[in-house]
Amino acid sequence: MRRSERNQGLRADPTKWDGDWIKVLARESRERRQSNEILHKALAYFGQAELDRPFKR
Repeated sequence: MRRSERNQGLRADPTKWDGDWIKVLARESRERRQSNEILHKALAYFGQAELDRPFKR
């Protein structure tokens, strides 16, 4: 009965598909956050190295 109501859109409970999709999105979000953190650290590292070099003319 509940499954039928869910499938018809009468019940707001998450379906199995919704739960799977949420897990996929959460994993992608976590991977993006990790990638962004790595990029920010690399930018800070190479930016600092650029400031330490003598000015060329």
